[in-house]
Amino acid sequence: MLIDPESKRLNILMSSTSYPTSPQDWRGRFIADQAAALARCSDVRLSLWAPPGELPADVAAATTPADALWLEALSQQGGIAHLLRTRRALAAGSILTLLVRMGRAYRRTPADVVHVNWLQNALPLWGTTTPALITVLGSDFGLLRLPGMKALLRAVLRQRRAILAPNADWMRPALERAFGDLAEIRPIAFGVDASWFEVARHPPPDKTRHWLAITRLTKNKIGDLFSWGDGVFGQERQLHLFGPMQEQLVLPSWVHYHGPTHPAELQQQWFPRACGLITLSRHDEGRPQVMLEAMAAGLPVIASDLPAHRNLLQHQKTGWLATSPSELGQGLNWLEELTKNQQVGQAARQWAKEAVGSWDDCAVRYADAYKSLLEAKL
Repeated sequence: MLIDPESKRLNILMSSTSYPTSPQDWRGRFIADQAAALARCSDVRLSLWAPPGELPADVAAATTPADALWLEALSQQGGIAHLLRTRRALAAGSILTLLVRMGRAYRRTPADVVHVNWLQNALPLWGTTTPALITVLGSDFGLLRLPGMKALLRAVLRQRRAILAPNADWMRPALERAFGDLAEIRPIAFGVDASWFEVARHPPPDKTRHWLAITRLTKNKIGDLFSWGDGVFGQERQLHLFGPMQEQLVLPSWVHYHGPTHPAELQQQWFPRACGLITLSRHDEGRPQVMLEAMAAGLPVIASDLPAHRNLLQHQKTGWLATSPSELGQGLNWLEELTKNQQVGQAARQWAKEAVGSWDDCAVRYADAYKSLLEAKL
């Protein structure tokens, strides 16, 4: 074990295939927040293997210069997920290269525990015995549907002590069935930056109702938004769409598209005057971070009736779940009443404080999990 005998800090190697290049970059923002909070944790000494970007204070880079150049080029191509959607032949070679480079990082970097983000990034652990905490997101369930993938992951898990840490409770049953005999399944909720709890909301002076959709623009992420929203939005009730165009979608004329955004713009310009957030995604969602941030800011959310969304929202208490165009319209009308909007927003913020908390709260949860892995090993 590599624990410093004087400081008692755990040496943690974190891996991620996504990371923001700047404070304005939307990609991998939760990884940067997660790393910064762990670096502030007195129990942890953190190294990070990830695409290049500004590292938080006290986080050491585990990425070699060659890895950084390769990961930067991969990010510029849209990442592995984008390549799989658009250029599958190229994606196969990129996946193999990624696994090789990540495997080398796992072997050369001393660590008490490896913290792996996304299940596929656990595959290069093969042949090592370092205990691992593996964060599981909703998109990982698409990976588990691939032939042979569960068997490969089970082989990796057999070689070590491991905790699978989905970021939402609803994922636990499926993970228990697939891996519960080999690893502890311990849901660990992501936190939100404390600044979201400080957002002060106020209605716009011109009576226009602004609704926000913040998402990557793909067919599944947009879901039914354009079809259900047709005829519902217009000049007085506006839909403002934010996010990177990752698939070539035709945007309706009534959509106000702003391109990618970043937290400061949302906190200062949009969340204070918006009626709420809308997501009608059909994607494999885990626990959408943008929904957590909106709730922390006291912003009501209207969402499609997915397991991930039901896990976050209580219908007509902390948000609104819609299963049809008519229910979307009812939710918009209901939440545009000022009193209901404020009540739901306040209830959502209180729930976020109690059930999720800040990234520092999340770091404590992770540190406790690291310690339990090592205590079980002794």
